[in-house]
Amino acid sequence: MIFATNNAHKLEEVRAILGEGFSLTTLREAGITEDIPENEPTIEGNALAKARYVWNKTGADCFADDTGLEVDALGGAPGVHSARYATDGHDFAANRTKLLHELEGVEERTARFRTVVALIIDGEEHTFEGTVEGIITHEERGEGGFGYDALFQPDGYTQTFAELPAEVKNDISHRGRAMRLLAEWLHNNR
Repeated sequence: MIFATNNAHKLEEVRAILGEGFSLTTLREAGITEDIPENEPTIEGNALAKARYVWNKTGADCFADDTGLEVDALGGAPGVHSARYATDGHDFAANRTKLLHELEGVEERTARFRTVVALIIDGEEHTFEGTVEGIITHEERGEGGFGYDALFQPDGYTQTFAELPAEVKNDISHRGRAMRLLAEWLHNNR
């Protein structure tokens, strides 16, 4: 099955979540080297657009995900624009810097990560959503993870995603929750 990503961190995380019995092919391995447009106004729309792009190009069963960090004090921003919050590229350091700047002096720092996985299998579309609530810390903490992980402290924990062991993060994360729903569906329907 093609996983619409070339992000090594995300691929490693998803392989760990899905476990044995799933063979994932990346975009590059499937011969897709161009950037897939992500122009939809919602996280679900972007996930579906990416999956449809791969399906139309290859005809192979595939899935894609899109994730957004929604900060309540910023009206849900960066949201669907999370990967390109500070720049046109995926400059995660710049994104984190901008987020901290936007939240300077703000004490109410509740936020959530939301992931939608879009699956196309045998031409049928299915979506799965995972959410995790937490807060944005006042400074970056931790060396693990990627993206906003060093700034996101999930509810019930004193560590950021970047400080938590990978297996703990995968167990409670938005992507982990959405991917487990995907895996459950695949186990029950394939």
